[in-house]
This record gives sequence, C-alpha cells and structure tokens, in this order.
Amino acid sequence: MAAKKAAPKKLSLAPVLDLNEAQALHGKLMGLRGSGVVIDASAVERVGTLCVQVLMAGAKSWEADSQAFTFSKVSDAFAKTTQLIGVNIDHLMAKEI
Repeated sequence: MAAKKAAPKKLSLAPVLDLNEAQALHGKLMGLRGSGVVIDASAVERVGTLCVQVLMAGAKSWEADSQAFTFSKVSDAFAKTTQLIGVNIDHLMAKEI
C-alpha cells in the first residue's frame, strides 16, 4: 500500500514584510517544516530584502528535505521587488496543470 502524500500547508504573507516581520516569518516557516508549503504573497504591499532572504533560505531547506515549496500567487509589489534585488522566483511559482 502506497503512503498518502500529505496536502501542502498554506502560508499567507503579511502586507508588510520588513525587518520587524522577518523573525515572525522565519518562525512561521519553521512551524511548517516537514510538509510541502504553498506561499500566498498576493497581499504583499512592501517587502524587504531580509524577508526575501528568509523565503529563499526556506526554499533551499524544503528542497533539501525533498518537499514542495511554491508560491501560488504574488502581488506586483512582491514580484517587482524580487526582480529589483536580483532574485528570480519563477522556478518556485505553482504550475497550472
């Protein structure tokens, strides 16, 4: 009998991802470790580089654990900021089937 794969957990990001939110974001991600995660960044209005670093470190950790780490939706502000700081998240975007 094949083991069922658990449904990925969902994480909705706060509208403001600044220095003050980085530690909380890290804690939320670590609480989801061990299962796939789907990030909803559609409400993000402002994002700082430290929170982007936390997210990218999370993506690497999930990859090392052979778990899914994807973004279901991103706001224009989130997409533009990641592009401006040189972070490409295209490979982390959920693919439509």
